[in-house]
Amino acid sequence: MTIDDRVKTFVQLGEYIKNLTSEKFKTLAESIRIENPWFTESSLRMAVSGIARYLDETNLRAWLRNYTLEEKPSKVILLIMAGNIPMVGFHDLLCVLINGDAALIRVSSKDSILTKFITEKLVEINQEFACKIRFEPIKNFDAVIATGSDNSSRYFDYYFGKYPHIIRKNRTSVAILNGRENEREIEALGSDVFTYFGQGCRNVSKLFLPNFFDFHVLFKSWESYRDISFHHKYHNNYHYQKSILTVSGIAHLDNGFVILQENEKLVSPIAVIYYEYYDNEKHLNEMLNLVNDKLQCIVGNFPPAFVKFGETQIPELWDYADGVDTMRFLQSL
Repeated sequence: MTIDDRVKTFVQLGEYIKNLTSEKFKTLAESIRIENPWFTESSLRMAVSGIARYLDETNLRAWLRNYTLEEKPSKVILLIMAGNIPMVGFHDLLCVLINGDAALIRVSSKDSILTKFITEKLVEINQEFACKIRFEPIKNFDAVIATGSDNSSRYFDYYFGKYPHIIRKNRTSVAILNGRENEREIEALGSDVFTYFGQGCRNVSKLFLPNFFDFHVLFKSWESYRDISFHHKYHNNYHYQKSILTVSGIAHLDNGFVILQENEKLVSPIAVIYYEYYDNEKHLNEMLNLVNDKLQCIVGNFPPAFVKFGETQIPELWDYADGVDTMRFLQSL
């Protein structure tokens, strides 16, 4: 199978996903929701549209122009996928297969249906991928790409450290505000906070704010996301966190579906957003430098932010997780 064959196969996959009938999509969404109640139809639609955008032929070829793809002996890459958002491991799978390697997939039990739906369709489009995609016991592989938590990364290091590897730990995203943002920008920030119920590494879990920030503007702009409270699991998390803070006498702000708490920590619980004040640009940069290795995205409209409001969940093909170029890694093997 040539490089061009692989590209054309993924383009066809993208067209298929983009043109899923409403009935087919709803059937798929319902089976996925039963497997993982966090994966709602709207979450699935967001994830699927992201995959389809990746597989636009113009995007694919622009991305691949950065690399020299040559026919070479195929390596077997063990992919240990997370299950926090739908098909979160697709980009790794795409990199492995487009590079001509084989994927040995350790799928998350929280995201098995969508992963297998995508891979089965890929094989249906091009039978030559049948020998390139495996869901088998973990053995006989050449390198590892594993995504998980700080705790699971220690396990990955212990078992797979002797192999060439990319091992990803916990990361999160933050937003920087200066108090001059308009309502449209603050509403867009809500998308960075609430999409996927805040469970992705590209979700904003903390705000860096100037002193005397006006929270009224923020709460007003986020009213359009109130429906998130109708999801039973999110609703339960919200009330649990509210109870803990209230009983403990910890100061917090609450608009009825999300809690804002001043806290130096980065990663907030579901339904809670942490915030911290900065005095000036120097102070802000000092705080960010302390946690830089834990950040996936910095959102805002002035440096050091590099992602615009509302765009954390629409990464490009070249926006590699943790800033590690997966394609360069694969080509180095």
